[in-house]
Amino acid sequence: MGQIDELANRYVDEWAELNPTGATAVGISGYDDKTDDLSPEGFAAQAELLRRTINDLDVIDPEHGSEQVAKEAMLERLGLELARYDAGYAATDVSVISSGLHGLRMVFDVMPTEGDEAVANIAARLNAFPAALEQYRRTLLEGAGSGLISARTQLLAVAEQCDAWTDPSRDNFFGSLAERLDASGALAADLRRGAAAATEATRDFGTFLRAELAPRGREKEAAGLERYTLASQYFLGAKVDLTETYLWGFEELDRLEREMRAVSAVIAGPGATVDQAVAALDADPARNIGGKEAFRDWMQALSDRAISELNGTHFDIEPPAQKLECCLTPTSDGGIYYTGPSEDFSRPGRMWWAVPEGQDTFSTWREVTTVYHEGVPGHHLQVSQTLLRADSLNRWQRLLCWCSGHGEGWALYAERLMDELGYLTDPGDRLGMLDGQALRAARVIVDIGMHLELEIPRDNPFGFHPGARWTPELGWEFLRAHTRMAEEVLRFEWKRYLGWPGQAPSYKVGERIWLQARDEAKQRKGSDFDLKSFHRDALNLGSLGLDPLRKALARI
Repeated sequence: MGQIDELANRYVDEWAELNPTGATAVGISGYDDKTDDLSPEGFAAQAELLRRTINDLDVIDPEHGSEQVAKEAMLERLGLELARYDAGYAATDVSVISSGLHGLRMVFDVMPTEGDEAVANIAARLNAFPAALEQYRRTLLEGAGSGLISARTQLLAVAEQCDAWTDPSRDNFFGSLAERLDASGALAADLRRGAAAATEATRDFGTFLRAELAPRGREKEAAGLERYTLASQYFLGAKVDLTETYLWGFEELDRLEREMRAVSAVIAGPGATVDQAVAALDADPARNIGGKEAFRDWMQALSDRAISELNGTHFDIEPPAQKLECCLTPTSDGGIYYTGPSEDFSRPGRMWWAVPEGQDTFSTWREVTTVYHEGVPGHHLQVSQTLLRADSLNRWQRLLCWCSGHGEGWALYAERLMDELGYLTDPGDRLGMLDGQALRAARVIVDIGMHLELEIPRDNPFGFHPGARWTPELGWEFLRAHTRMAEEVLRFEWKRYLGWPGQAPSYKVGERIWLQARDEAKQRKGSDFDLKSFHRDALNLGSLGLDPLRKALARI
């Protein structure tokens, strides 16, 4: 092991001390009873660890090729993380999908639940919830005093989430968690105390957001050029021309919608519109499943089949990575996400769905491609293969390195790949994939447009408000016109874009860069190019920014 790998492994140990909930999330044992320090001092300690590690890394020369990749990846990722801390965003950003509060709540989704020790850890974290949120209040108030505060609409939306999580007639997250666990005697009492304390603290935090912070929140949700440029580079791991990317979004959405109209004609007859095809698919009883548990079981069966059929043909999937669990979250905000296995694979990778309140019927044609995105060959294959590369990747690369453009770009690329491999020959399933791709293209346009308040091109192919300046209201109108998601799910998506600038385009722009990297590899290797080998070699590099990825691939 070289010096860079030693430094990286030491960083993981120090990071886990500062990020107990993060340690649980990535499967590092020994921290399940602790919570993060969300005070200003806690965030300062995070920044200091980054700064010290970057300085140490700068003066070490790689000893071999894999360390060269590791150094480039670490300098790029840690450098951008530090830039976010130094700008104040890492500590003060609050959105409907990402905040200190969300990190505290979501860790319970992946914590072990069997046995007294596991239940005691959950009870300890629940009882620590009030203190952690008190620290976080201090951080947010200090940031607000310095002019670092999120948009008022985001703060109010998170307050609404607090209401849902704590309402006994709605999610009742903490109370339901305590009820599901097997405990008795003093442990059961401690668990109930913790659930009540966490519920009250979360309810109070919602009141704080609504009454104290929101009145000071930014009126305008647009991030502006400076903030957006940093956010884009952070989420992509690459510098892109934002104006070119914005205009490309219109071209890509137009291309996808032309393909959708062609598939719609196959589904509903010549001349049929996309909406007519969607209506025909939704009216087909064979394409609808009632009940979220039955839908989860359908997703599990599809995931299992994909793993079985792709293994040994297009990918070599090692035994620990052949298990993926499809799960329903105990919340209802409409999010779909993946959590990776623990380091030893004792906790498997899981695909999660927070089913919106009131939804009880599910269209399979919309979600076939979602299973491939979250599972195999998407996130689960990508993350699991990285975890299994202990022979060539250090612990930071295997556990902590994540770049949205690389990860989400790969998962969207995986959807398209399944089409190329013949898994979406059913016209309905293919329309579902194209509709998902169209959403990702639309949000390239909307995210960049809204946050930079750009002019809508006068010659845009959709005739949409030519020459007007983007606003959140126009963003919503555009999304409603170009996607077919349920309104409550799309509403959450739209709020997410407004509160998390730069992340939404990372899917489609990331896929674009993955496709460019594949084309570059084909040109370099000519007749020696092999698709299976390309995928294996690229994924074996682990997660890294997309600019470092292209540099690393060029050396293979």
